[in-house]
Amino acid sequence: MADKDIVQSFITELKRGNLVLAVLGSLSKPHYGYALLQTLQGKGIEIEANTLYPLLRRLEKQELLKSDWDTTESRPRKYYSISSIGIRVRSELLEEWKEMQKNIAEIYLGE
Repeated sequence: MADKDIVQSFITELKRGNLVLAVLGSLSKPHYGYALLQTLQGKGIEIEANTLYPLLRRLEKQELLKSDWDTTESRPRKYYSISSIGIRVRSELLEEWKEMQKNIAEIYLGE
């Protein structure tokens, strides 16, 4: 495997783990799928619809998200928001992420 392919594989792994945290962090206010996609992309999070929608369904199945349908518009939309369980999980994940960042910085910066 070429170096470029190896690096890309690791980047994909890093992004996959961070996407959950990014989604949970973005859903303090309800979003429908496409609006969430735009929000994430606007913040520099590279994600495609075919990645986001299965992730939303999985997080909802795990009870980290809840959803409600808005049928008041001509086109019904499913709005997602973070659940109380999701808030607790998000908090723990964020603390772990911060600790990992600190530890990695110590390795590279010799702190």
